[in-house]
Amino acid sequence: MNAQRHYECEARQLISEITGQKIPKSTEIRLPFYTDYGHNIKIGERVFINSNVMMVDLGDITIEDDVLIGPGAYLLSVNHGLKPKQRKELELKPVLIKKNAWIGARATICPGVIVGENAVIATGAVVTKDVLKNTVVAGVPAKIIKKIDE
Repeated sequence: MNAQRHYECEARQLISEITGQKIPKSTEIRLPFYTDYGHNIKIGERVFINSNVMMVDLGDITIEDDVLIGPGAYLLSVNHGLKPKQRKELELKPVLIKKNAWIGARATICPGVIVGENAVIATGAVVTKDVLKNTVVAGVPAKIIKKIDE
């Protein structure tokens, strides 16, 4: 899919086949788009996913309505055990991006993280813990740098 030029409607159809769900017409996914499985991704209405986004979805990834995801972001729902004898075992933890959140370019969302409603993840941030609604996080690891007035 990524090797050829596709019109938006063709790309939406191909991604619908990969995810096993109909991608809403109000949602735009820019190519190239990467996933290791695809059937564990759920995408809401009016979502914008920019180019070069990678979703490792064996543990489930849910993206609610009105979310923006910047180019080159990583959403990861899979990890490996820390102990050497468990290193090849998969740990699956779902990722949830709540309504109207904004994930900046090259940000990484780690397994098990919930990004709260209206939250903003700064460019390049590595999010290892849940992000409260109406907050901005930045850095490695990501920390709250600002509250957003409603």
